[in-house]
Amino acid sequence: MKGKVDALLGIVFGDEGKGKVVDFFTPRYDVVARFAGGPNAGHTIIFGGQKFVLRSIPSGIFNENAINIIGNGCVIAPDLFMQEAQELEAAGYTLTQRLHISRRAHLILPTHRVLDRAYEAAKGKDRVGTTGKGIGPTYSDKAARVGLRVGDILDNFEEKYARLKARHEQILRDLHFTDYDIREEEARWMEGVAYMRRFPLKDTEIEINEMLDAGRSVLAEGAQGSLLDIDHGTYPFVSSSSTTIGGVCTGLGVAPSRIGRVFGIFKAYSTRVGAGPFPVELFDATGDRIRDIGHEYGAVTGRNRRCGWIDLVALRYAITINGVTDLVMMKSDVLDTFETIRVCTAYKKGDDVLCHMPYDTAGWEAVYEDVPGWKTSLSAVRSEKDFPKAFADYIAYLEKALDAPIRIVSVGPDREETVMRE
Repeated sequence: MKGKVDALLGIVFGDEGKGKVVDFFTPRYDVVARFAGGPNAGHTIIFGGQKFVLRSIPSGIFNENAINIIGNGCVIAPDLFMQEAQELEAAGYTLTQRLHISRRAHLILPTHRVLDRAYEAAKGKDRVGTTGKGIGPTYSDKAARVGLRVGDILDNFEEKYARLKARHEQILRDLHFTDYDIREEEARWMEGVAYMRRFPLKDTEIEINEMLDAGRSVLAEGAQGSLLDIDHGTYPFVSSSSTTIGGVCTGLGVAPSRIGRVFGIFKAYSTRVGAGPFPVELFDATGDRIRDIGHEYGAVTGRNRRCGWIDLVALRYAITINGVTDLVMMKSDVLDTFETIRVCTAYKKGDDVLCHMPYDTAGWEAVYEDVPGWKTSLSAVRSEKDFPKAFADYIAYLEKALDAPIRIVSVGPDREETVMRE
């Protein structure tokens, strides 16, 4: 029997805790593959008293029996990849034969990062709030058909690199953005290129399909969230890649018929990093309280995450466009101390009320319903039968409103603090 690709997707604005869930799932899968994004996505995993932040390497790397793949839809910064991989090697994990990299994945150059800063500066007050990691300019070069790919490091690379770098430098001169020095960064970057040559650089789309034909199981690990998708997100305040289910097909080279279960990950509340509309955002002490309890600071940038109550309008939209079959609720324990929990059920603007996601969410306000909090710690709960009644009622409320089952509930940051539901 041929295998399927199950997908694990963040379905709001990212930062949902995908890394922990992938790490929790990996014993069930032979292969874990990243299909989009780059080192702007930090997946935090905590177990055994250790904390790891993965940016480009799939979260299945901690399972010694799993093959991990960085797919063609990803973009890679060799220097940051080297740093991340060396940290894992120093912690005792062997990577070289278990981590495969698509030759079709694009490379983030040091000048891409400078361009990222230059483009943001040129936008003035309309800045998107990027991480400055060069992601957007790299995908722009990909679309313009001038980018460098991983496979290029194996053939006449220096000439190809110099040509693209010169193109970037001309753009920067045109933008009057010339006050930068990348010499040290570039030297480290070239070390990263040499380091990457140690790894299997493969036609991973062929490899994945051969594994599926052999009946092996594959888990596709998403980056960012569905509302940051370049097509379906809150454009222009989005990422530069396809973060929804379609990105699994294009970013790994698998057919839609090979998609199996789609796990949609969300928090028991809402967060967002960077600029852009966010109807449920809280600007008061409650928002600060959620941020502090949930340690809502970017894994890559350290920036404060904007916090708010759960948004059913956004969730229903993401469930629809992704075909989510199973929901995963993260960080339930962050709301343990709240007397009342608010739920956004619709958006309003003047006399207009919407229960579906509008083309542009700017200017819309949240319409709330209140539900009772559970007012007890969930951190020791390991079975659904031990859920406080108010918490079980909250889950049932969400399942009815979203018309999708919540299969997994996280009650703490450690991999053991996870409850599977029937």
